[in-house]
Amino acid sequence: MIGIRLKMAREAKKLSMQGLADLVGLSANMIKKYEHNTSMPSSDVLLRLMDVLGVEMDFLFRPIQVELGEVEYRTKSSTPKKLLKQITVDVTKQAERWLTLKELWLDFPVKPYCLEANLPTVHLLDDIEQFADALRKHWQLGTNPIPKMIDLLEDLGIIVIVSDVNTDNKFDGLQAMINNTPIIVVSSSWSGDRQRFTLAHELGHLVLPAYLSHDLPDDWDIEKACNRFAGAFLLPKSRMIHEFGEKRQKIYAKELAYLKREYGLSMRAIAYRAKDLGIITATYHKGINIIFNQNGWHKQEPEVYASENTHTFKQLVYRAVAEQIISESKGAELLGMPIYQFIQEQTLSNGTNDATDAD
Repeated sequence: MIGIRLKMAREAKKLSMQGLADLVGLSANMIKKYEHNTSMPSSDVLLRLMDVLGVEMDFLFRPIQVELGEVEYRTKSSTPKKLLKQITVDVTKQAERWLTLKELWLDFPVKPYCLEANLPTVHLLDDIEQFADALRKHWQLGTNPIPKMIDLLEDLGIIVIVSDVNTDNKFDGLQAMINNTPIIVVSSSWSGDRQRFTLAHELGHLVLPAYLSHDLPDDWDIEKACNRFAGAFLLPKSRMIHEFGEKRQKIYAKELAYLKREYGLSMRAIAYRAKDLGIITATYHKGINIIFNQNGWHKQEPEVYASENTHTFKQLVYRAVAEQIISESKGAELLGMPIYQFIQEQTLSNGTNDATDAD
């Protein structure tokens, strides 16, 4: 029965039942019957639905394999529910592909996420600095900049989904669990520094709870704690002091831009860290914010940091085909592309033989 998937595809297109009905020449009541599995569309209607919704027949008839659990959205109060549904559908579709590949691959090369480490307990907000340092040490990251946050998290067994859904700046991230596998979602339209901060923030939500004291302050705020963790994880305290010194009366915007370029943290977030660590005063930090607002830098900073993307899943699909774990047609299906395009992309050619195929 296609009801659930039909609804998913409709919500992904941000269409109401009436909107979809108008596009395919049916009544809204008939769409409702399809979605509630009380009626099945004819082959002609099915083709029209597929065309309007941009989905394949396999998608509509495939059993539901994935259900997002423990979903945590970071959203603004003005975020439309339709947008959240659209993001959820996109995440579910991408996560299904991951799960399908994992089930087909007996010895799946990506190890499951697991954090069993003797890390310091967090009693106060300032303790997060030591906690982030200890976590970096546990993962053998040192104190140098993390080149690619997405690559790091995927190596740790966390699925990162970069969604192409147009969020119109009304969505700040999502974390969920599927079959005990953590998933973090960011937008492809965000700048790299925003993606990285969101990834680190969501990582904080994942790792901090197990190490929080049972006697936290009354004003404890987990969102502030995860923001502090994100900054400390991306730009450790020792590096901040190395770059700025322990105390400063003034910090130039160019200095913030240099560090943004090196560590992939926004200029504004770096200034906030300088305030948190006592390098600059709260009063001076307020002045920095005023300058940012006057220059429009609170919306678009002058130093652009390139967006990150995920390549792990594609690489795994190509590897699975090369090792004959799955067929080329299955690989194309998992990547959501026609078979001819898949073959061209995997060989970096336009139909010529792959130069690396040495059979």
